[in-house]
Amino acid sequence: MEAYLTLILFGGFLVLLVLGAPITVSLAGASMAAYLILDKNPIALVQIAFTSVGNFPLMALPSFVLAGALMEASGISRRLVDIAENMAGPVTGGLGAATVFACLFFGAISGSGPATTAAVGMLMIPAMVKREYEASYASAVTAASGGLGIIIPPSIPIVIFGISAMGLMAPPEAISLHGEFDTVSIPKLFIAGVVPGLIMATTLILTNYYISKRRGYKGLMESWSLPDINHSLRRGVWSILAPFLILGGIYSGIFTPTESAVVAIFYSLFVGFFLHKELKFKNVLKSLTTTTWITGRVLLILFAATVFGRLLIEQRIPVHVADALLSVTDNMYLVWALTIMLLLFIGMFMETLAAIMIIVPVLLPIMYMLGADPTHVGIVVICTLSIGFATPPLGENIFVASGIGGSSVEQITSRIHPFVFASVLGVFVIAFFPQLTLWLPSLVGS
Repeated sequence: MEAYLTLILFGGFLVLLVLGAPITVSLAGASMAAYLILDKNPIALVQIAFTSVGNFPLMALPSFVLAGALMEASGISRRLVDIAENMAGPVTGGLGAATVFACLFFGAISGSGPATTAAVGMLMIPAMVKREYEASYASAVTAASGGLGIIIPPSIPIVIFGISAMGLMAPPEAISLHGEFDTVSIPKLFIAGVVPGLIMATTLILTNYYISKRRGYKGLMESWSLPDINHSLRRGVWSILAPFLILGGIYSGIFTPTESAVVAIFYSLFVGFFLHKELKFKNVLKSLTTTTWITGRVLLILFAATVFGRLLIEQRIPVHVADALLSVTDNMYLVWALTIMLLLFIGMFMETLAAIMIIVPVLLPIMYMLGADPTHVGIVVICTLSIGFATPPLGENIFVASGIGGSSVEQITSRIHPFVFASVLGVFVIAFFPQLTLWLPSLVGS
């Protein structure tokens, strides 16, 4: 029966996707078919979907989306870009490096890949073209760097992973083999993402330096200018304080991740209206509209994915998948390699949040059986799926960068593959050396 139901769930899901159905319809349709075959009451499907949004941590989702939109409208992102440009200075390919740094900074207040690409790209792509960078290359650097937005905390996908993983306990078989596992928490996931995020950024900076040296893309200036750096730092002091306020409040225990998102909203409004004086009422309305659209889309996917995942767990499909895989190999490195390749493939075709909600119920039991730390698993999943923003055919960041820079999707894709390969290498390093992820949480006692 399990094999038959697995075919119904995944087969129905893939068939509906191929037919062009939205991912929400594909998940819900496959789940409904399984419910009818199991002779379950379809009303239960609606009840599970409704209950899925009664999760307190989930309130962080619309709040972080709104905070990111308000920070962009209030001039915070532009000041972060100015700081990044002055810090890059005379370094070969300095503007490309500045783009990576700017995405790193903005990712610490956005939590979204496309939002990071849009906010930084509107400023950096024209600046690079003006300095004689090829337009398609400028767009490629920005699209590849935008994925950092979901790794550097606070991150919307990390919140979704945390919610999904907290409902999955380690199987008794795994506990008997490896002992008790550390609990999953969103604050711990947030702090665990810092070092991997820096590793991923480093791979992009090194790739940009190598390509820029070959193409003769010079730095922004002849030498570093301390007055310019000091000026940009003074001008952007409130922008720099934003991630420290958000993350500092979480890690010090002053407020939860959900509460920190609300604090970020009020901080953005205060800075935009009273300090930078750039935020207008019409921009607030636009930010609210953007938040409503993004949140509504994500919640619809969450409804359907929760039911889909519940069916997988009830029928013990993840356990059977784990047993099948472990009967082939129990080598952790080989399992990680297979997992990363699978996630890269999924990221090319599926939205990140939907992929997380579908993958977690299947992947996490396998990793528990191998003794992997769930926090480490979550960060590797997020880092791998972040590459999907820069890989077609979905490649949301590529489309955003194309719209900003004017280069075609094909032109950007032809320039982005070195960054994709470098990012994949970074993911393998993070996966094979879990201490890189778990060192910082252990240091702060998370």
